[in-house]
Amino acid sequence: MWYEILYRVLSIINYIVLLLIAIPLALQVFYILLFFLPKKTWKKSEKKARIAYLIPANNEGSVIYGTVKSILEKQDYPKELFDVFVVAHNCTDKTAYLAEKAGAKVLVYNDSDPTHAMAAYPLNFGINHILSIEDNPYEMIIRVDADNHLNDEYSSRMNDAYQSGVDFARPYEGAINATQSFFTKACTMFYVFDSRFGSRVRERFHLAAHVNGSGAMMSARMLRATGGYDCFSISEDAEYFINRLFDGYKGHFVEDAVIYEDMPSSLKDTYNRNKRIGSGSVSLLKPKFAKMFGKFFTTGNFSYLEICLTYIFVFLTVILATWLPLFYIYNFLFLAFAGYGKLPLSLYTQQHYFNILWGTVIILGGVLVGLFVLFGWLQALFLVLTDYKKIGAQNRRSLLTAVLFFPLFLILYSITICMGTMSKPTWGKAKRSTGTGEEEADEKQDKDDT
Repeated sequence: MWYEILYRVLSIINYIVLLLIAIPLALQVFYILLFFLPKKTWKKSEKKARIAYLIPANNEGSVIYGTVKSILEKQDYPKELFDVFVVAHNCTDKTAYLAEKAGAKVLVYNDSDPTHAMAAYPLNFGINHILSIEDNPYEMIIRVDADNHLNDEYSSRMNDAYQSGVDFARPYEGAINATQSFFTKACTMFYVFDSRFGSRVRERFHLAAHVNGSGAMMSARMLRATGGYDCFSISEDAEYFINRLFDGYKGHFVEDAVIYEDMPSSLKDTYNRNKRIGSGSVSLLKPKFAKMFGKFFTTGNFSYLEICLTYIFVFLTVILATWLPLFYIYNFLFLAFAGYGKLPLSLYTQQHYFNILWGTVIILGGVLVGLFVLFGWLQALFLVLTDYKKIGAQNRRSLLTAVLFFPLFLILYSITICMGTMSKPTWGKAKRSTGTGEEEADEKQDKDDT
């Protein structure tokens, strides 16, 4: 019967789809299984580089004061060797005033082009300004978002890496508001996974670390050699990381440098962030995917293949959110009707389809349980037990609900990323759920006046 032939054809296609999913999934399993690898540490250096912290900020009055003050007052590093630069980008609030009040060097950047309403343009403006300083020049620039906080040893640990010859590095990513809500817990766990598992394994196997925007360290010598900050897409941080790899600069992971971000605290904010990641990744990877594969085959550098296998998950979320649920709904309906004698059959017997039905139920159920246990509960439990302080929690108990519901977040993550891949890349203002700003600055102003 025609519907039996259709079932066989669709089943063959599904086997191919499962193979495409299994290859990059195996990479993530590989990361988890190598959890026992020790972290890479960098030799402590007595030599200290001059550091410029750079913060692009668009109407960040609610958080900028606290962020600048935290960097300037808490870093365990010679105060005369680092400064904070804030690029006030098209600001209509008190961002510039508050940043300057906190001790930052403020650069005002106004750009009326609506297509430039993203972080890439103020970053380029700020980096060019910093590189133009000839009197007592800065040796490295560290990018920080307006809502970020750093651990006290951040500057020292990045300096150790820099003095060891590192030009480009990323930190460990935790959260300021890790325990605020289900969504902050889940988002935090997702980012911590890439730090604790993915980035550590990459560093130990001499693969390029994926240097994201927040906390990225860029040496001045690398920036000058490559023409400054040359990326202007909505995913400019990933684009910059890939471009530098093409230039021969490998990203590194400095695990003892920890940056704490403000994670999305609601379903809407989580959706907006993941949508932006999905749409931005697709627009970035389409023109670079073939080149990265080509570089792997021509250079033998496994970093290119690893990047492709990691980022291909963005594309696979479309399959995870569409093909798989639709196919298996069809699959079980067909097998149920055929296996229980509700359809005329010509190719195989009723018993054959009955056996396939229950065999599929058992195998698929086992796979789903295994994935939930490994990628959900076990990895999340391990992170909570070992890294809860780096994550940003006061105790392990506060993150137990994140462990319990993390598999559900992974499903939500796949769906929202999938929706992003089919959307036009856009940049939206992030809702801040933590931080200090105008009130703290005004209170300090009152004390100073008194």
